[in-house]
Amino acid sequence: MSHFEKPRGGPSGNTVDWNDPHLQSLLSKTEGWSLDNRSTFTPLPCEIHVGWGAGACRPGSLVYEQPGVLVVATQAIIPMGEQMRVDRIQGGALRSTWGVVVDGREGRRDDDRARGVHIYWVHSR
Repeated sequence: MSHFEKPRGGPSGNTVDWNDPHLQSLLSKTEGWSLDNRSTFTPLPCEIHVGWGAGACRPGSLVYEQPGVLVVATQAIIPMGEQMRVDRIQGGALRSTWGVVVDGREGRRDDDRARGVHIYWVHSR
């Protein structure tokens, strides 16, 4: 076995007492937390085209991007499994990405709720 491999077999040496008062105190402090990683990416204005057709576009904001995944904020209601094209200007040129909506929810930020914004995760093709 190399030093990169984990030893096989046997129970782990870590046992958690979920009833420990110190752990319960810590967990109670985190009950209302929700993660929102949008602050790590500068939002880009974009146009959202829903479906395979070239119908009317909807305004939106590309709030996160990494290879294979886009996160888009918009006031439009988009069903899961829907095909979507996201158009934005990058480097002075139009860039389009096709994908499918795999998840979505109402925005959790106060500003999102006030404006009726929904957040969608899109797996790009």
